[in-house]
Amino acid sequence: MDNDAIHDMFDSLGPITIKRMFGGKGIYHQGRILALEVDGEILLKADAESTPAFEAAGSQRWTYSGKKRPVNMPYWSIPDVALDDPDELSKWVRLAYEAALRKG
Repeated sequence: MDNDAIHDMFDSLGPITIKRMFGGKGIYHQGRILALEVDGEILLKADAESTPAFEAAGSQRWTYSGKKRPVNMPYWSIPDVALDDPDELSKWVRLAYEAALRKG
């Protein structure tokens, strides 16, 4: 996904910074990472408080194959309902940023 499209997705938060990392991109707002771009897909940060909302919305958790077992990461796919609705997307982006703030 190109950087202009990523900026458009996160426009409701204000300015973001995009940094290359691990073959993908890290997406930051006010110095906090709130999302990743991996293989063309945007993954939003979640925590113990917000994970149930992502699960209920049918999002998929990002998992990669570790040396001994799969490793669950705290990033989730954008819910389908938000993909074509900017207002709905804004809610999920805000939820990801709130999780980043709680992370400290």
